[in-house]
Amino acid sequence: MSFPSFPSAFSLQGPSASHPLSPYGWDDAWAAEFAPYAEQGLLPGRVVRVDRGQCDVVTPHGTVRADTAFVVPRDPMRIVCTGDWVAVDPDGDPQFVRTLLPRRTAFVRSTSSQRSEGQVLATNVDHIVICLSLAVEFDLGRVERFLALAMSSSSGAALLRDGGPAGDGAAEPIVVLTKADLVPDTVTLSYLVQDIEGVAPGVQVLTVSSATGEGIDVFSAIVSGGTSVLLGASGAGKSTLANTLLGHDVMEVQAARDVDGKGRHTTTTRNLLVLPSGGVLIDTPGLRGVGLWDAEAGVGQVFSEIEELAEQCRFHDCAHDSEPGCAVLAAIEDGSLHARRLDSFRKLLRENQRIAAKTDARVRSEILRGWKRKGAEGRAAMDAKRGRFR
Repeated sequence: MSFPSFPSAFSLQGPSASHPLSPYGWDDAWAAEFAPYAEQGLLPGRVVRVDRGQCDVVTPHGTVRADTAFVVPRDPMRIVCTGDWVAVDPDGDPQFVRTLLPRRTAFVRSTSSQRSEGQVLATNVDHIVICLSLAVEFDLGRVERFLALAMSSSSGAALLRDGGPAGDGAAEPIVVLTKADLVPDTVTLSYLVQDIEGVAPGVQVLTVSSATGEGIDVFSAIVSGGTSVLLGASGAGKSTLANTLLGHDVMEVQAARDVDGKGRHTTTTRNLLVLPSGGVLIDTPGLRGVGLWDAEAGVGQVFSEIEELAEQCRFHDCAHDSEPGCAVLAAIEDGSLHARRLDSFRKLLRENQRIAAKTDARVRSEILRGWKRKGAEGRAAMDAKRGRFR
């Protein structure tokens, strides 16, 4: 993969649109953040790929290979990631990333390790594109999980170098149903879209086909503003979609297996690509696991209809289990809420709380108090029951 070269002379002054890094998302706000490092003689750059403790950084002088050893490697939330804006040495052999600029947003999942760590998959993104293949049956629970993380992308953003807060605002989630040419019946396709819209309240759902070009112009217009990251399982058509937007084959692709429609892990690194129509795209390897990380706010947004119903329950701490006057259970009874949604809501909340309890002493103490309170209430109920039969 090749990146453009830039003239050796540049200036951080003047309109950001005239800056050599403007195609990569450089703007006046980034220039202001970088000003203290410019005074130190460092170069601004955006990370376009990371592998084995080194990264490719596009700078006003061109693309350089830089070592990341100076950026707190023991903290997984501070490891240099594709999409980061960084300050690098202007020269030297080897060159080093000296610091990360504050991240505006970050898509973070929990790792599969037993240490309950977060893994940053992409940073400084404006659109989180969840790709689903129409060639396989949808896993609605997985879609809800992706959306919960996407809607929590601001709270999951990594901290500043000095430990300050992350940037404000969250990335906008979009669901893209790929390989629409495999569902030629428009009625069937509309039902599939409705299935996704039912679990993605307020989220735009698009159908596209790289083979026929269906929906590509609409999607291209959306991602032409800002930075977008493509997420999804192997075989979801992410790299094919990236190649279609780029107008030529940059990302290697392989055919999905006929037996189950699943793909092979062709993409092995996260790559940041400049689109000819404007905007920046980050292609990612297929994700097998998507563990929640600091996603309570996102879970609430994904299941907003349940939270709205809960406000109508008789008891403010209703568990929506068997309590009288439960508006959530009433909605399930009358068919306006599917029981699967409530089950998924409970599952994601429990998972997020479990992860939070491992990393936050305050959350652990709150959970313990809750258990003690419920135990006391149970004992009081049993004592009252025994008293009635004496």
